[in-house]
Amino acid sequence: MNVVVFGASGMVGQGVLRACLLDPAVDGVLAVVRRPLGVSHRKLTEIVHDDFTDLSAVGDRLTGLDACFYCLGVSSAGMSEADYTRVTHDFALAAARALVTAGAGPDFTFVYVSGEGTDSTGQGRTMWARVKGRTENELLALPVSAFMLRPGYIQPRHGAVSRTRSYRVLYSLTSWLYPLLHRLAPAHTTTTDHLARTMLALTRPGVTSSRILDSEDINHLGA
Repeated sequence: MNVVVFGASGMVGQGVLRACLLDPAVDGVLAVVRRPLGVSHRKLTEIVHDDFTDLSAVGDRLTGLDACFYCLGVSSAGMSEADYTRVTHDFALAAARALVTAGAGPDFTFVYVSGEGTDSTGQGRTMWARVKGRTENELLALPVSAFMLRPGYIQPRHGAVSRTRSYRVLYSLTSWLYPLLHRLAPAHTTTTDHLARTMLALTRPGVTSSRILDSEDINHLGA
């Protein structure tokens, strides 16, 4: 199996990349990045590309793939809706459409990391939830096997680090509390390990009939 990862430098993406490189079922990993990851592995190939709204220049390198793990995302804090939409919606749809153009079809797995509280109506008052809901809906309408992951609190594992400073502070202060948090709210907590294993599990036909998975589903599939 050959996969492409978007957002491999982020906290979730780091976990997914690690899992893919360790999984014997994965033959090759293509990471589309803005800056080199600084990771060397026989399975890993990088495409350094600047404009994530237009992937036409690298479209010929997106062929022969079986799955996409889309982990690219930002915090909405301090962002206008237009800017947040560009990163959250436009980037994701550009990636998915480029893959379809390159030959991805109904058997191709596209996994998008969304978030708990996402608004499927795309009309709610909360900006980030509205934008993510619209993004999910448009991805689900594409001619691929698409899955939306809606994790709540994500505990980083194996040295995965968030690129958002406020999140790094949060994780450093609460990491020791995770076992308690998970016992108290198992349906709202998960780890980068569980997310990564769930993404890999979703490449297997018939593993679930759900297209939108919450933390409880993620913990079950990624156990």
